[in-house]
Amino acid sequence: MAKQNARQTEWLVMPGVLFFFSAFLLLGLKAMDWTAFALAALVPLGFFIVCVLLPKLLPADRLLLCLVNFLCGLGILTLYRLNPARGLDQVVNYLVGLCGMIGCLLLVRFWHRLIWVVPMVALGALALMALPLVFGTVKNGARAWVSLFGVSFQPSEIVKVAMLLLMAFLLSRRMVLPGLAFAGICLGLLFLQRDLGTAMLYYAITLIMAYVSTGSLSFLALGALGAGAGAVIGYRMNTYVQNRVRIWQNPWQDPYGISYQVVQSMVAMVNAGPWGTGLGLGNAKVIPEVETDFIFAAVFNEFGLVFGVCVVLIYLMIFLRGVDIARRANSKFHTLLALGCSCMIAVQTFVIIGGNINMIPLTGVTLPFVSYGGTSMVSSLCIMGLLQGVANANDRGLKEDQMIAMLGEEG
Repeated sequence: MAKQNARQTEWLVMPGVLFFFSAFLLLGLKAMDWTAFALAALVPLGFFIVCVLLPKLLPADRLLLCLVNFLCGLGILTLYRLNPARGLDQVVNYLVGLCGMIGCLLLVRFWHRLIWVVPMVALGALALMALPLVFGTVKNGARAWVSLFGVSFQPSEIVKVAMLLLMAFLLSRRMVLPGLAFAGICLGLLFLQRDLGTAMLYYAITLIMAYVSTGSLSFLALGALGAGAGAVIGYRMNTYVQNRVRIWQNPWQDPYGISYQVVQSMVAMVNAGPWGTGLGLGNAKVIPEVETDFIFAAVFNEFGLVFGVCVVLIYLMIFLRGVDIARRANSKFHTLLALGCSCMIAVQTFVIIGGNINMIPLTGVTLPFVSYGGTSMVSSLCIMGLLQGVANANDRGLKEDQMIAMLGEEG
């Protein structure tokens, strides 16, 4: 299996290395930027090390590793083009996230020895989720950020990892009510913070995992009704949400006011054409929050429609690979965990890209692996670490992995 996996990814590594080398070299030649020249060597080298050498030391799904790290490299490239300081910051965020990914892989590997920490993880996650209500700062209408000791982070991004582990553990043991209670408290805290985009993401993943665990269509129907009711309540309570819906319905009614972001995003993508304006030649900098909420528009603008579709297909491949890992899992705990991780990335990707192209109302979530942000990058890579842990368990087939099935679920 490992040799077959390696052969499947050989065709991905060298094109990725050449892409990052030529892209950073072009940026360096354009402005005689020695930092870009250094990145032209370091980013391809890092991509090769992570995709080729790391799996030899720590067994992992190579295809998943290549796809995810290509997106991370694309994010660093795009951010460096838009704002060199942010691009260099993202390199640091990536390195921290890579350590988190390895840690989460090992966490899944030895989960059966750490079940006793579940209550502490749940309490810690809820305490972390409540932090913005006490120490939070308001950004884009949501009180979701916390600054402590000079470090700014978004607790709900970190809690995603704990939520996936806890929901998979509880639901695999048929403890549906405790699982829903935990998710419900998280949703309540997110509503109090007015972070409705993240709340929608949490709700969707909870509904998917609970439905897969129970197989109850009535539960799914009730969940859909609850989602509709929550959307109506959120719309009526929050003028920020009302503005987002109005922008979605007709962005041209106020193109220089509340619709400015979405209009500029759409203009940037239309101007791109099939092949883009060219790296370093685009005008995506005029889009507010282009480094976070509208990073996809920036990629589309400079690389074009064909490349933009390829990026979407990469996310689709990550989702399908994750579903396949879940299908091959040898325990219900692993199945739910892999499916939850895959859906978390897929739903978040759909929400933010859909918002960029005005398919759905824009919400304040980031594009996984690409958007600027420390907690976003670390959280996304940690989720991939959980998924890699399940893939590792599937392939190794050791007795310890079989014990997880007995300890992670009833009967």
